[in-house]
Amino acid sequence: MKKRFASKPTHAAAANIYLMPPMPEHKSNEHQHRIMLFAMLSRAITTFDFVLYLFMADIMIANFFSHHESSSIISQIEIIGLFAVGYLSRPIGAILLGQYADIKGRKSALFLSILLITISTLFIACLPTYAMVGIIAPILLLMSRILQGMAFSVYAPLTWTFVAEHLPTRQISINCSYITASFIAGVLFSMLFFMILIGSMSQASLYTYGWRIAFVIAALLNLIILWLWRYLSETPTFLQYQQILSIEKITPTLPIKRLFKNRYNDIFLAIILSSIISSLFIVIGLILPDLIILHFSLDKDFLNVANAIGIFFMLLGCIFYGLLANYNNAGKVMMFGSLLLILQTFAFFYQLESGGDFILIMYALLGFCTGIIGIIPAIIVRIFPTDIRLTGLCLSYNIAYALVGSALPFALAYATEHVSFTPALYVTFIGLIGIIIGLYLARLPDFKDIPCLSTDLLD
Repeated sequence: MKKRFASKPTHAAAANIYLMPPMPEHKSNEHQHRIMLFAMLSRAITTFDFVLYLFMADIMIANFFSHHESSSIISQIEIIGLFAVGYLSRPIGAILLGQYADIKGRKSALFLSILLITISTLFIACLPTYAMVGIIAPILLLMSRILQGMAFSVYAPLTWTFVAEHLPTRQISINCSYITASFIAGVLFSMLFFMILIGSMSQASLYTYGWRIAFVIAALLNLIILWLWRYLSETPTFLQYQQILSIEKITPTLPIKRLFKNRYNDIFLAIILSSIISSLFIVIGLILPDLIILHFSLDKDFLNVANAIGIFFMLLGCIFYGLLANYNNAGKVMMFGSLLLILQTFAFFYQLESGGDFILIMYALLGFCTGIIGIIPAIIVRIFPTDIRLTGLCLSYNIAYALVGSALPFALAYATEHVSFTPALYVTFIGLIGIIIGLYLARLPDFKDIPCLSTDLLD
């Protein structure tokens, strides 16, 4: 028999059943620092694992595909295709691992995700090449990328949720912005590592065995995360949720069923917010140099240096906006930051049209303005209640990344060949969405608490 909660919970222990603080404020600073250290370090290391393939793409294609009948265009398709499959496999992992996190707990899901990331990364390091086993090689690489993408699907939402449910609610914006900044730090570390790697060995050595060393190092770094994991505890919010289920004698249905019962608006909002993160990072952090050289006469190596500077300032911008939004004014900060990003984007492209003499400064300012993405995770984790938080968050986040990560680079490259200002127009479009959402959040009467349970939870 199905039973809904009454309008007022019947048990005293469940008196505040729908809204609960993620953590009692008396927790020690040492405990909070340990949680943040784990979340930041693990986010940076797992980013290194995933982005490493992007920097190794040419080497991986040379080792795992036959080029007897392949043109350079086909090689590029193979590179992009294998990178995209890591994104396209994420929604599947989001459904499986997101539900696991909502049923078994955040700590268990973290361990499973890290373990799968480590296994898939180490598996890639040990794969036989096309010269060894023929067509089996690319098939094994494809399977590894699918497993890796599924494992990554839950990790970013898990770290945001783990921090939000462990640490005081009043610090949620700055803490989540630190996690996003750690992701960006992982990208910078990947760039630096690859530069050191290609500078320390010959091209022949790099193609023969050097790429394996990179993936082995990435897998070993994950062992550090697994070692730190044993010192963590389950989040207080999830433990309170389990206690309520025990007191009220409720056996919940699958989170995915409850999510799609009447949460379509929440899913849509979370997808839009996640699309802002993925769009801005992919366009400004990853592919902008390639788009610029389609129309502007700037040195590619110079642009790569400028891009690295922009990514570093993006990290600083995440922390800056996180601090601004730490006073329960995320909506206003979202509007302000989105408007500033639009203005700086047009200033950036105007500088390109004028010759690009100050492009380093303009890139740094553009990266800093893009740091507005740092406050979005703190908004998303407030959308879903504890019992379906990871299912909703993982699914929304990974649908957005699958769509944006697989389609946006192709679409923008094609459009930019015809209109040089296409990236600026797209960023403006994303900025306008940010302003609208910021206005919506600013007008909400209360967006401070984190909901504990769905009001429609069934037994």
